[in-house]
Amino acid sequence: MGSLFPNTSNNKDVQSQRLPRLVYLVLIFVTLVVFHQLPSHDFINLDDDILVYENPHVHTGLNKEGIAWAFTTFEAYNYHPLTWLSHMLDCQLFGLRPGMHHLTNLVFHLMNTALLLLVLRRMTGTLWRSGFVAALFALHPLHVESVAWVAERKDLLSAFFWLLTMWAYARYAERPGLNRYLPVLLFFGLGLLAKPMVVTLPFVLLLLDFWPLGRVQFHQAGTDSRPLEPKVPVFRLVWEKIPLFALAAISIVVTFAAQQKGGALKSLEVFPLTTRIANALISYVSYIGKMIWPHNLAVYYPYSGSVPVWQAAGAGLALICLTVLFMWTARKRPYLAVGWLWYLGTLVPVIGLVQVGSQAMADRYTYLPLVGLFIALAWGVPSLFAGWHHRQSILAVSATVLLVSFTACTWLQLRHWQNSITLFQHTLQVTTNNHFAHNNLGVALAHDGRLNEAIKHYSEALRIKPEAFEVHNNLANVLAALGSVDEAIEHYFEALRLEPDYDKAHNNLGNALASKGNVEEAINHYSEAIEINPDYAGAHYNLGNALAAQGNMDEATKHYFEALRVLPDWAGAHNNLGVSLEKSGKLKEAIDHYHEALKIKPDYAKARNNLERAMRLMGKSAGKRSNSVVKPLRETV
Repeated sequence: MGSLFPNTSNNKDVQSQRLPRLVYLVLIFVTLVVFHQLPSHDFINLDDDILVYENPHVHTGLNKEGIAWAFTTFEAYNYHPLTWLSHMLDCQLFGLRPGMHHLTNLVFHLMNTALLLLVLRRMTGTLWRSGFVAALFALHPLHVESVAWVAERKDLLSAFFWLLTMWAYARYAERPGLNRYLPVLLFFGLGLLAKPMVVTLPFVLLLLDFWPLGRVQFHQAGTDSRPLEPKVPVFRLVWEKIPLFALAAISIVVTFAAQQKGGALKSLEVFPLTTRIANALISYVSYIGKMIWPHNLAVYYPYSGSVPVWQAAGAGLALICLTVLFMWTARKRPYLAVGWLWYLGTLVPVIGLVQVGSQAMADRYTYLPLVGLFIALAWGVPSLFAGWHHRQSILAVSATVLLVSFTACTWLQLRHWQNSITLFQHTLQVTTNNHFAHNNLGVALAHDGRLNEAIKHYSEALRIKPEAFEVHNNLANVLAALGSVDEAIEHYFEALRLEPDYDKAHNNLGNALASKGNVEEAINHYSEAIEINPDYAGAHYNLGNALAAQGNMDEATKHYFEALRVLPDWAGAHNNLGVSLEKSGKLKEAIDHYHEALKIKPDYAKARNNLERAMRLMGKSAGKRSNSVVKPLRETV
């Protein structure tokens, strides 16, 4: 028989467990609602091609060769094998359906949001302030870029391991020991393999030792100001992180080598040190401004090259004053100093002192750094209202209004990421003199068949930056498609004058020359493209075609095989290889490649005709041998 009086202590325990779960569920639900449009979005023609849909190592899925490549390549100017493996797994599971790749990004963002709340709750013991930080992280418009851009999987994946490292470190700080330290080392190493920006994490762990973990306490509140011994000696706190610093140092060296090899690192001649420092100071302040008032967000902010001295000086003075203020109040309000130094420190690798690429700043760089400012806000603002009547109500209403406003902005910002055209049209609306956005919008329009519109944007890009060799190449492609081959050739030569080792321009120039009958000259440019990039499948294929046109079937066959080595599922290469083998008298091998072409593309009429002819030459029934291939074709028709 049950008691007449309920066990109130048990009820309180149940309620205390239900509330955090409810906060998690609401946070995840709201984030899902806001980002639910992502699975309907397309790939973007900015890095998504390099990392996913045009990368043969990735879109073929997970295999031994691909895994080995992921751990040995410096492609895309970085060393991030885990990111490569993540994209490969998506392709293995979903193929090249962009919506599913976007969905994976969203899942990681949801996990990061939940992990951030979990870690902060464990470290601080507070639910609502931790929940506010997690909500800002989940719903802030500056984070749209990292989530809505498939190529920025590395942001989400590295943040996932960053937060797991923090969680493991919180456990270690509670009861230090080797068995609790090894997960810290493991998760940090995995984070570095996802994106090298994680190198700043050991410094953040030192900040967390000060607050909220309280492993460093030099003064005791309510006593005199004489320094006391810390709970853990500072030297020991640094010493225990030496393995983390060592991994970070290795990552820095490898990343520098990757970016230098890929040509992503810009010289001091292109971006002088004074310009870099000025841009860095202004970027620090600009990120804060966009955090408070997220307007005019763009996927690419052009580097102006010249910054007014007064702007750089003002930004530098503001940063110094804030740093002094937060350090001065660190004794009473340690969360302000920790949050501020978190923000400053985590941005160092991407603030532009070491310039990678040509952008002045990027929203995606704030994915983890803004957590520091969110922490400072979540703990700092309530301290300003201490002693106020209705303090809780004021804070609750203010937080709700702020989060609703950010949620609405995020919803609107996500709409710009539907496809390349919507993205770069918006970018041109909110930036000026943006040759990069004009070029990429031109590429998207050309892909859509809107060639005359593409020419207008390419021309505008060249007006802004005449030395943009990629734009000359892209403009030439459209001109060639419209039949203006001579004008196209001029732009190809201009692109090669500006960048002699531009493999795509060599290949495309070869195509233009071949169309005019200059096969020998075309062969020279195809060969040059292959010398620059031995894995350029398109150049191998085109060179094979040119050699076949000259009757050199043996050499043509070699290059078709090379094209298929890089892109095994290229139906056209299988068909043309079959033709060259057939003309070389190797009918059986030719038939195999015709079959393979039809297996890849069942409605490939040329391959079917070639197969039937080859079968007749073999004196066998084409219908009998090719029944399994031709039948799907009939069903399709």
